[in-house]
Amino acid sequence: MLVREIMKDPLFLARKSVPATVEDLAIGQDLLDTLEANRAGCVGMAANMIGQLKRIIVFDNDGKAMLMFNPEIVKCSGVYETEEGCLSLSGVRKAKRFKSIKVQYQNEAFQVRLKTFEGWTAQIIQHEIDHCNGILI
Repeated sequence: MLVREIMKDPLFLARKSVPATVEDLAIGQDLLDTLEANRAGCVGMAANMIGQLKRIIVFDNDGKAMLMFNPEIVKCSGVYETEEGCLSLSGVRKAKRFKSIKVQYQNEAFQVRLKTFEGWTAQIIQHEIDHCNGILI
């Protein structure tokens, strides 16, 4: 188990991540370990939060951590405004999110998958994909 330090440098976090490859599987495991270690105050993480500019996210999916490589939102509906916090930033900020999203991603075997998420889980995924795109709330 390798728990990484949380990146708090806004200049680093504002950089866009590059696509993940099979060589980045260890980063995915580090993300899972770091999320587990921070579970009391965190429901999702992106690789840049542990200092890796790779398109990898992990999040709580109904009580079980789910890992995605190269996630992209391909469809969304039901826009709303909310407030979010982040381990990498202090305080809460306003964010615009969608109630339902369809995400194309690769699993741990780098097989392409397509899945629809709704509600709280969809909100977490959108926050983490924003991280991959260098967008800070």
